[in-house]
Amino acid sequence: MNTDPKTSSEISFDDFKSQILNDYRVAVTSRECSLLGRREVLTGKAKFGIFGDGKELPQLAMARAFHDGDFRSGYYRDQTFMMALGELTPKAFFHGLYATTDIEKEPMSAGRQMGGHFVTHSIQEDGSWKNLTEQPNSSADISCTAGQMPRLLGLAQASKIFRNVKGIDQTNFSNNGNEVAWGTIGNASTSEGHFFETLNAAGVLQVPMVISVWDDDYGISVPAKYHTTKSDISEVLKGFQRDEENEGYEILKVRGWDYTALIHTYENASDIAREEHVPILIHVTELTQPQGHSTSGSHERYKSAERLEWEKENDCNKRFKEWILANNIADETELKELEKSCKQAVRSAKKEAWSEFLAPIIATKKELVQHLDKLAAESSNKVFIQKLKNDLIAIEEPIKKNIASIARTALRYVIGENTPSKQNFVDWLNKYLANKQEEYSSHLYNGYNQKATDVKAIIPQYDDEAEMVDGRIIVRDNFDKLFEKYPNTLVFGEDVGNIGDVNQGLEGLQEKYGELRIADTGIRETTIVGQGIGLALRGLRPIAEIQYLDYILYGLQTLSDDLATLSYRTVGKQVAPLIIRTRGHRLEGIWHSGSQMGGLVHLLRGMNILVPRNMTQAAGFYNTLLACNEPALVIESLNGYRLKEKKPNNLGNYRTPIGKVETIKTGKDITVLSYGSTLRIVEQAAKELMALGIDVEVIDAQSLLPFDLEHDCVKSLEKTNRLLIIDEDVPGGCSAYLMQEILEKQGGYQYLDSAPQTLTAKAHRPAYATDGDYFSKPSLEDIVEKVYAIMHEASPKKFPKLR
Repeated sequence: MNTDPKTSSEISFDDFKSQILNDYRVAVTSRECSLLGRREVLTGKAKFGIFGDGKELPQLAMARAFHDGDFRSGYYRDQTFMMALGELTPKAFFHGLYATTDIEKEPMSAGRQMGGHFVTHSIQEDGSWKNLTEQPNSSADISCTAGQMPRLLGLAQASKIFRNVKGIDQTNFSNNGNEVAWGTIGNASTSEGHFFETLNAAGVLQVPMVISVWDDDYGISVPAKYHTTKSDISEVLKGFQRDEENEGYEILKVRGWDYTALIHTYENASDIAREEHVPILIHVTELTQPQGHSTSGSHERYKSAERLEWEKENDCNKRFKEWILANNIADETELKELEKSCKQAVRSAKKEAWSEFLAPIIATKKELVQHLDKLAAESSNKVFIQKLKNDLIAIEEPIKKNIASIARTALRYVIGENTPSKQNFVDWLNKYLANKQEEYSSHLYNGYNQKATDVKAIIPQYDDEAEMVDGRIIVRDNFDKLFEKYPNTLVFGEDVGNIGDVNQGLEGLQEKYGELRIADTGIRETTIVGQGIGLALRGLRPIAEIQYLDYILYGLQTLSDDLATLSYRTVGKQVAPLIIRTRGHRLEGIWHSGSQMGGLVHLLRGMNILVPRNMTQAAGFYNTLLACNEPALVIESLNGYRLKEKKPNNLGNYRTPIGKVETIKTGKDITVLSYGSTLRIVEQAAKELMALGIDVEVIDAQSLLPFDLEHDCVKSLEKTNRLLIIDEDVPGGCSAYLMQEILEKQGGYQYLDSAPQTLTAKAHRPAYATDGDYFSKPSLEDIVEKVYAIMHEASPKKFPKLR
């Protein structure tokens, strides 16, 4: 490997000095933010702090090598890097610490995440994409250790796609794939499976990815010897090093206090990754953590006196200053003035941020005091209300909770009173609570004009002599239309490419569209999901396939903590409209017939969860999703690929609506709600129940998140007055969620003449073979007998006891 430094041009000494002193200014500013940030937590102004002190110098070097259009996927130590890029000011740093809910003042998450979680904005106010090639980009951080790694893979792979796949409109997203994805991770977190899975996948894919490992020899209180074999991650990974015969990684090692070596290393890494599309790991050693892991404790408890002294002497900022002085770039007086200026600026920023945080709350406090005065004047409980007012006045630096709590408490003292002041107060309080709730609860889903629920339904059309084909043919031919229509769409997963997926839903498409668009992957669900997130963040439209629903658990952490929360934690400033395609429900055995929908509907709030009953519906959902800008999980019915369906003549164009149920059969005696593969059994049971004199209304949920936005289920209950939810999840799983939606959210309880009931699978995993399925999940006989029992309870003479 060529280790000579690469510079774009020769510069004068004055320019060189200016660059060095600017780096030192950023390092000192960042350190001062860390020091004052800790104090703000310890004095109670902030709840928690986790900072980047001790990591300043390598982050400055990384920022030097970072180009507009590049992406970062890092973690909560990277504040210096963001400051060096101009994407984080000291004032914004403190607004993040205080959890200011103004996105202009706290651009990282408007107070939804703790400080140290960084993001840049990809989406404009109208919901359109910004030009990502003209700005530095940071994907939104999550706290979960190594959780940033899976998406890093996709961010890097996007460059490979843009460089090698023809026909994609790269406007706003790429400059011929010249962008590098930069990942950062602490040395202890390299113990996580996410790190190793990503590392291996990037080596296989050969993508422009640079991972920096910040190594300070500890993971909270636990030294490296308990985390890593040989206590050295780059030593462990030597087998990944590329050579003349084999592709692999460039692995570089550099000390975190050595400024010139860091600059050369990062320039070199940038050039190699950018030009050759080779992944690189930079192991940055001999770093320190001057204040310990976080504000939750002190590192003096677990570090020896010798280690603490070593950290003091080898602090990267201290060594940087010594290097500047030794090379006569500046003298002591000049540096002291610079340090003084930085500290004053940070103190001023802290003061201004706190003042700006408090100002709107204090203004609201004054409004509430006025309302309480008027309320007390007209109330028989004047004394109690005045006490609340005085308690409020005594709080010099209130938070919103104080306002809301005191106001809501005051309302209890005027129960039954009817005065003008009370009505004005109620109106004010309702408006205040609604506005504040919006600050904390908006953008769980796309808040712009590309919502999934806004896509209008288009029904499938059929020729008079429509062909009856296997369901897989409908999915396959629909995908063919989509890949032709959308050049930025691609699909990948285990067995997806060469054989066209295990159920032939992509048969022949790799040959037509190429190995990069219809791609096989290794067995690695977490990074399949991560690929999808990263690709979607860069403007592509990926479909990531998890072979069976049971195996989605491997990628569930990444789906739940990263994808599902993305819009929410960035207040809509980043979106990743990834489609997860999988198949599940009934088949054979524990690991191929799962239906863990209850867990998914709770853990994946922020995604659309769609459960089509057949392949025509499934294809329609894909068409809908590519017309919107939201992530989704589509679960195809595993036993439906060989069932015959009429083939629509408008494949690629018809759209199954999201958030709407479909009434499959009307009836007057009882409403039965189900979805997926079980729905076919419900339909058969409805026919047999008709022979018993019971007229069942069958409704297909088809969209679990969101569910029945038009409240068609409660409209059905108004007619039938009885409800049974049938689900092949465990008891209390998805059926409980659906029950709450209908009875509580839709108000369906008021129309019931019989107790609402559920029929679910057994609490255990489904047993193997046909008999195992029969005794594990709702059968035709189970459904008939359950419905009959409900009708027997309502009318025992008309429906005598069955057994």
